[in-house]
Amino acid sequence: MNEVIVSMTDICKNFPGVKALDHVNFELRSGEVMALIGENGAGKSTLMKILSGVYTKDSGTVKINGQEYDDLNPKKAQQLGVAIIHQELNMCKHLSVAENIYLGRELRGKFCIDNKTMESESQKILDELGIDIKPWESVGDLPVSKQQMVEIAKALSINAKILIMDEPTSALTSKEIDELFRIIRKLKKEGHGIVYISHRLEEFQHIVDRVTIMRDGQYIMSGDFKDLTMDKMISYMVGREIKEKFPRVQCEKGKKIFEVRNLNAGRMVRDINFSVYEGEIVGFAGLMGAGRTETTRAIFGVDPKDSGEIYVDGKEVKINGPLDAIRNGVVLAPEDRKKDGLCTKLSIRENMALPNLDLIGKHGIVNSSKEDELCEKIVKDLQIKTPNVEIDSGNLSGGNQQKVVVGKWLARNSRVVIFDEPTRGIDVGAKVEIYNLMNQLKQQGIAVMFVSSEMPEVMGLADRIIVMCDGRITGELTAAEATQDYILKMATSFENKNISDSEGE
Repeated sequence: MNEVIVSMTDICKNFPGVKALDHVNFELRSGEVMALIGENGAGKSTLMKILSGVYTKDSGTVKINGQEYDDLNPKKAQQLGVAIIHQELNMCKHLSVAENIYLGRELRGKFCIDNKTMESESQKILDELGIDIKPWESVGDLPVSKQQMVEIAKALSINAKILIMDEPTSALTSKEIDELFRIIRKLKKEGHGIVYISHRLEEFQHIVDRVTIMRDGQYIMSGDFKDLTMDKMISYMVGREIKEKFPRVQCEKGKKIFEVRNLNAGRMVRDINFSVYEGEIVGFAGLMGAGRTETTRAIFGVDPKDSGEIYVDGKEVKINGPLDAIRNGVVLAPEDRKKDGLCTKLSIRENMALPNLDLIGKHGIVNSSKEDELCEKIVKDLQIKTPNVEIDSGNLSGGNQQKVVVGKWLARNSRVVIFDEPTRGIDVGAKVEIYNLMNQLKQQGIAVMFVSSEMPEVMGLADRIIVMCDGRITGELTAAEATQDYILKMATSFENKNISDSEGE
């Protein structure tokens, strides 16, 4: 135990126009959880892709179990016991648990694949982990948390001793996170070395032994977690002290811009009533499954409404689809920005231009100078970090992707901007930039509403908080009135689901 199983020294990696890694050092020991942290674009994923054989280093040395390797590829890394569990799980959802665990390494009988043996071997691993999943279940029928457990079981089936976990808790409930941490502690005791990449620094106290911090493709420091404060880690990550985690801007409350009356859509959106005024940010709080995301989708016209009225600047607007919403000045930055908010294979320019073709073109012909002007303005106003607008949006950091999603809508002078989980999967420095963007919209008199599962975020940023439970609004309070206990009580108040918007105004 505690012997060095991974040693990476002076690792350099260049991509066209970008120095991704500049003489980076990293070390992992057996029986420890090493947190690898840094802002989006710091080089964490690139470093781990070199360790797992996806990328080839330009220079430097990589040692696994004391042996130096210059020719790592994914298969070789796997044979050496390296497994990576990605944030976006790489599963074949139509296959069973056992088939996913043995994918590419299927056990064969005399004439065909030996499903029976694969299921029994998979069951042994699942039992060892204490996971209640049956090997013949379809992966697509499992919740995200259990799909993640299948990925861990898959890693153990190849005798992986080096596990890389990338944002493993980003889509989990608190109960599911506790279960994941139980398994991590078990693996640690058995001598596995775990690289834990996460922006949720508050989780570290439960599982992390040491921390390695990167910034702008460079190694900054390593140290024992117990010797580092939260503020110290943040300052190392961003290269400056962040004085306010949740910068709040005071504005005078103006006229009512946006109003939703008696909105119903399916089981998870029932009798929703609320308003948003000039000079305020309204946050939606609640537990997972409360109906917050479903409410934003119904407002934006993604999901059909059963009934309800929507008003913008006092005038009722009919929204039967996203195009209607956009035309009426209501826009959405969705929860899954890569799947629903961006065309990741297209450039930043193309992503910004697509919803604005009517503004930059005529008769199907795009005016290049207008397109340039629009893109330059968005990049400048939102301080998007990119060498140029021709880069694929999928190559941007999470925070900059979020800015592109919002920027393309702001070009239309939108009146209502809805954010669904705006800071999920982005680092602490980029979070502050998103908060500043929301404050900027608030100061411009734009109605801002956002959904967040992070209670400190809702309390720190929102001027007014609307709480949902089981598809209904169960309470509304000002920032001054809000406490975590009070919000949680409302978020679990199943008997209190008929509070009207008028009581909160």
